[in-house]
Order: sequence, then structure tokens, then C-alpha cells
Amino acid sequence: MLDPTKIIVRPYVSEKTMRLIEKENKLVFVVDRKANKPTIKEAIEKLYDVKVADINTEITSKGLKKAYVKLKTEYKASDIATKIGVI
Repeated sequence: MLDPTKIIVRPYVSEKTMRLIEKENKLVFVVDRKANKPTIKEAIEKLYDVKVADINTEITSKGLKKAYVKLKTEYKASDIATKIGVI
């Protein structure tokens, strides 16, 4: 596996992502364009010591690849967001 810090570029923060953190237990990250869902999942689990339930990805019109990461219910997205400085 590649270095997790190369796969996960940065957290993506907007009003929508703040709602996702609180209502759906999801975090949003900008990821490397070449990264696929299994490598993103492995990188998130290794970097933040959590378990991932689901990942959806999208490529924006600006060319960014975003990963919507839903955490398993025993983990709180708000705790991780606080730890990484999003909240």
C-alpha cells in the first residue's frame, strides 16, 4: 500500500460536509485521483484508527476527487473532525 498521507490529501470542509458529520456520521476528504475505494478505506482506517462502513467517491468539475467516508456506528465523525481540526 502507498503511504496513507499520500492518498488522503486533506479534509474537505463546507457547510454541507459539516451537516454530513453531524447527521450521517460521514467525513469528506480530498484524495489522490489514482486512489480507489479499498486503498482509501485502508488509509482512513490506518491514519485515524477507525472502521469505515462505506465510501463514495466523486470527481468534481474542478478535477478534485472527493471521498465521502461513512464511519461505523461505534465511531463518531465529530470526534475525528475535532481531532484533525475541522471543527
